[in-house]
Amino acid sequence: MASQGKNLFLSSLSRSNYDWLASRSTEIEVPLHTTLYEEGVPLRYAYFLTFGLASVVTPMSNGESVEVGFIGHEGVVGGLHLLGPASLSTRCMMQLSGTALRISYGNLQKAFDSLPEVHSRMLEFVQQQAIMIGQIAGCNRLHGAEQRLIRWLLTAQDRTQSSDLKFTHQYLAEMIASQRTTITVIARDLQERGFIRYSRGIVHILDRAGLEKAACDCYGVIKQLYACLYRRETSSTALR
Repeated sequence: MASQGKNLFLSSLSRSNYDWLASRSTEIEVPLHTTLYEEGVPLRYAYFLTFGLASVVTPMSNGESVEVGFIGHEGVVGGLHLLGPASLSTRCMMQLSGTALRISYGNLQKAFDSLPEVHSRMLEFVQQQAIMIGQIAGCNRLHGAEQRLIRWLLTAQDRTQSSDLKFTHQYLAEMIASQRTTITVIARDLQERGFIRYSRGIVHILDRAGLEKAACDCYGVIKQLYACLYRRETSSTALR
């Protein structure tokens, strides 16, 4: 099976550290709705996504959940687990099917503990995730459903590099903590304005520039975080 892309975390590493991790990883397909980790459950595997999108959600006791972040080809599913023994209250699942390099959590922990470059890059990624989670929390509290939906669609496109996003209205409502009927109204309005086309569960982004103008400040913050990730200079042996 051929991977459909590359993982930016791995690509930021020197050749030797890349090879150490890649040689201990297995290339797999990760279908839609695959659970990558559950809340409160010890992690067996971590994932370097090469294509697709994984959502990090916080479930509530009443059965509802809200997305607090997501991970695409820029990062590592399981990176937060490396920071300490606390049990995570979030779970992670694939919301767009894709591909990944899967590594045992034990091997990832070994690399984090013994390879300074891996340690540094992992902290950089986890810091980016923490800032993003805080920004999304503020967005969910202070901004309207239309701005939250636009922010979500633009960020999803950034992670997947695709203008066609396969999401139902119900799923989008759950991700931005809104009602399905509200999403339907907003999607219809965005279609009438020529920003998107929604057909058979697929959101086609037609006018990205228009969406960016209509987005809240939170999207700009998240976009900048993504753009600056791993931008620091690496050694001359870095993988390109």
